[in-house]
Amino acid sequence: MDQQPNNPLHGVTLAAMLEFLIERIGWDAMAREVDIRCFTHEPSLTSSLKFLRKVPWARAKVEQLYLRCRRRLG
Repeated sequence: MDQQPNNPLHGVTLAAMLEFLIERIGWDAMAREVDIRCFTHEPSLTSSLKFLRKVPWARAKVEQLYLRCRRRLG
C-alpha cells in the first residue's frame, strides 16, 4: 500500500487546493502571493488548472501557498 502519512499534500488534488484558496483568500491575494497571469488577468479555475499542470515551478508556489493558508486559516 502506497501511503504517505508525512506528506501534507497527499490526496489533495490541484483543483481542491485552488478551490480552497479561492474561497479563503480570493484571486487578488493569490495573485499577490504567486504573480502569474492566470491569477492576475481574468482568473478562472479552468485556466489556472491548465497552466499549473504544465508549469512545475508555479504549481510548487501554489502548493506552498496552500500549505501556509491551511496552517493559518484551518
